[in-house]
Amino acid sequence: MSEKRIPVDLLIIGAGPAGLAAAIAAKRAGVMDLVVLEREDVPGGILNQCIHNGFGLHRFKEELTGPEYAQRDIREARDLNIPVRCGTAVLSVSRGKQVTAVSRDRGIEVFQARAIILAMGCRERPRGALAIPGTRPSGIFSAGTAQKLVNMAGFMPGRRVVILGSGDIGLIMARRMTLQGARVLCCAELMPYSSGLNRNIVQCLQDYDIPLLLSHTVVDIRGRKRLEGVAIARVDESRQVIPGTEKQISCDTLLLSVGLIPENELSLTAGVKLSPVTSGPVVNSRFETSVPGIFSCGNVLHVHDLVDYVSRESMQAGRAAAALLTEGRQAADRVAVRDGQGVRGTVPQRLELPRGEITEGMELMFRPDRVYQNHFVTLRTGKGVLFSQRCLILTPGEMAEVKLSPKMLEQMRGQELTVEIRPDKQA
Repeated sequence: MSEKRIPVDLLIIGAGPAGLAAAIAAKRAGVMDLVVLEREDVPGGILNQCIHNGFGLHRFKEELTGPEYAQRDIREARDLNIPVRCGTAVLSVSRGKQVTAVSRDRGIEVFQARAIILAMGCRERPRGALAIPGTRPSGIFSAGTAQKLVNMAGFMPGRRVVILGSGDIGLIMARRMTLQGARVLCCAELMPYSSGLNRNIVQCLQDYDIPLLLSHTVVDIRGRKRLEGVAIARVDESRQVIPGTEKQISCDTLLLSVGLIPENELSLTAGVKLSPVTSGPVVNSRFETSVPGIFSCGNVLHVHDLVDYVSRESMQAGRAAAALLTEGRQAADRVAVRDGQGVRGTVPQRLELPRGEITEGMELMFRPDRVYQNHFVTLRTGKGVLFSQRCLILTPGEMAEVKLSPKMLEQMRGQELTVEIRPDKQA
């Protein structure tokens, strides 16, 4: 069977919130020839299994469930006649922007795109990455898998539950399992702080009297065919188990909420440079990767806390891709962005300042490397401090954002920008 070769101006990989938002923005900006490829049978991505509310407060100014939020973009994409091909798995992306995909209906297809937007999302870190000793019985699930089983398949994974890790999905599943009649015995977190949003700690754990054990981890798993129990222990500042602190807990289910990893296998086949900190592509302020004409946005770029910010960022990527296709590449001054003390994974890693007058601002997003109280977020160039603002609390569980005004951007020309967290205000 011969391959079908299909020319397309813009190809978007992923029809979750990032891919849909990017497609909508690009179509509004004048890109008529575009297509979205999605490996699942329906668009919407992870939002389809997130039946809890709390989505859309920033973007729509109202509280929505995940499926309600997704449906708004699905409906708008349909109204704009954006082709979304579901059930289509992308096999590879080349540096020359050639995309090979396969589906049951169309077989193997090869797209030759002028621009590509990577919006594949992220995946959960599995047990194999944790090196937990013990047997390998049934009853151990990632929190996202358990969420899909409960919310979409109507299947309860178990009745006595321990959760390892305090990521947002794990916190939400603590509440969900409780509401479904299970008993959540505890949530154990290796770090001395939670990796989830504070509102989820309050609403999902504290409101249901579920203990959050900080500086604890699972050190053993018991059971042959089915999980029978786990041992948890306290860890020290070096994350080493403190002897004598082990505690046995009888349970039939262990949910893992131990971090998310951007799905960047396709990015690697395209030769895109990845950040060792975010595990996502290195991008400029247009969300363009190290490969010209290939853009990245959403959780495949860096893991977000709120889908509202995924949509905002992805719309910016969609508009940038449209500008490249319709206007060509514009001359710009480049400003490298560096992580300073207390800062991890600033995105974007490079600013592209248009020649001439700067009329629009930009945003920088990053995560603190630990919890800070009453510290200052500071922006510094070789000429001195551009910006310093006190923050009551900064935590790794919540992404921080700094808005750069046109005036600030103008002052950065020819400089390198460093983002820091400091205990005092810098003059």
